[in-house]
Amino acid sequence: MTGLPMTVPDPALPARVRIHEVGPRDGLQNEKTAVPTAVKAEFIRRLAAAGLSTVEATSFVHPKWVPQLADAEELFPLLHGLPVRLPVLVPNERGLDRALALGAREVAVFASATESFARANLNRTVDEALAMFEPVVIRAIEAGLKVRGYLSMCFGDPWEGAVPVGQVVRVTKALADMGCDELSLGDTIGVATPGHVQRLLTELDGAGVPVSRLAVHFHDTYGQALSNTLAALRHGVTTVDASAGGLGGCPYAKSATGNLATEDLVWMLDGLGIETGVDLAALTATSVWMAEQLGRPSPSRTVRALSHKE
Repeated sequence: MTGLPMTVPDPALPARVRIHEVGPRDGLQNEKTAVPTAVKAEFIRRLAAAGLSTVEATSFVHPKWVPQLADAEELFPLLHGLPVRLPVLVPNERGLDRALALGAREVAVFASATESFARANLNRTVDEALAMFEPVVIRAIEAGLKVRGYLSMCFGDPWEGAVPVGQVVRVTKALADMGCDELSLGDTIGVATPGHVQRLLTELDGAGVPVSRLAVHFHDTYGQALSNTLAALRHGVTTVDASAGGLGGCPYAKSATGNLATEDLVWMLDGLGIETGVDLAALTATSVWMAEQLGRPSPSRTVRALSHKE
């Protein structure tokens, strides 16, 4: 199996894409057992060495809710000096305090486009959750931090079904107006299709949310993550979230819905001649190593193809 695709550039697409790697946070938080802190630190170092410029390191959520990331205070200092962006998730002002105490320079808040998920995830209405995030965002900006706003359930919700585009636009605009530098549109249950993606991005344009502030975060439940990503790229999106080796929501965890694997994304982008700065061979080797630590094969098709021994 060849290690690189044939490159056929498409002038209609961006020349460069920044991959926002979420494996160490979004991926590992779904594990049934906690990964040792030293393994997490090594994973992040290897991802950085493979050329990923942004690696979401951990979450400062209360350990009761996400025990797999309870070692945030222990992990973050081990990453000091890495020449990459290391954003962390903060759920509230207490989480922000913890992140600031450790010198974090980028944080993210996690909102919902639907009432059902806001209730299930935050025990608040959508508007109550936004009100909770506002002082977090304001304080972070005042401290000189970059702030990302995650928006989950942008395309479908397990309780509510298809989510009206106008509803998503309203909450996205609220986060933008609050001061979030970047807004990540999440297809949390993986039901989006390219036309739906195009419609949402067009409506956000019309609402005054520029594509330069948007990122996309697709799950591959129905095998649509790459086609949805390509639709977003055609619209001008240049930041794409992905998880090394497809960590998080892998097929081995029944409740999970499958993160887009970073290797699968890089294979496509390499073939389109789009720069990412990522060394696909090094990234694949990192995901093979991490899969060994977890004791199971990677669900990424590209990792399987490139690591297959004839």
